Amino acid sequence: MAAPHDALPLEHRLDGAPTTRPLRDAFHLPARDTSVALARARVLERLREWYVDDESNADAQLLMSELFTNAVRHTDSEKVSCELWVIGVRLRLEVADEGGGNSVMRVEDADRGRSGDAERENGRGLLLVSVLADDWGIRKARTGGPEGVTGHAVWAELECHRTHG
Repeated sequence: MAAPHDALPLEHRLDGAPTTRPLRDAFHLPARDTSVALARARVLERLREWYVDDESNADAQLLMSELFTNAVRHTDSEKVSCELWVIGVRLRLEVADEGGGNSVMRVEDADRGRSGDAERENGRGLLLVSVLADDWGIRKARTGGPEGVTGHAVWAELECHRTHG
């Protein structure tokens, strides 16, 4: 079901100072409401392994919940693909669906979320994303397959702090 993570270790520059190579985890889950908790748990587990502080971890879990829920509710996807990156002090989450369903409406809701239309039920999750994330956006995502199905990838970035020395 889920692919193994690809965490890269600390390394040293030529001058002996430690540097952090990017940390990455990618996984796929069935596009079901019950998978939201699994995605959240995966984020929690991975960010703890990577020594990301509790506040950043909590924000990342909430962002993953909102992005994953959006992909399940507004598309006809069979699966949802997720990526998690830590690069320096930046944490990036990306959730890609397979398209179909009301995915066009989802992009319109994203614009409402950016403009702060919190009165509509749809779009509140993306409003929350816009508050928690330093930056976020939507792009087309080609999910492959024989029909070359195109969905959307929604990404969010935030600052994160690491707790190891």
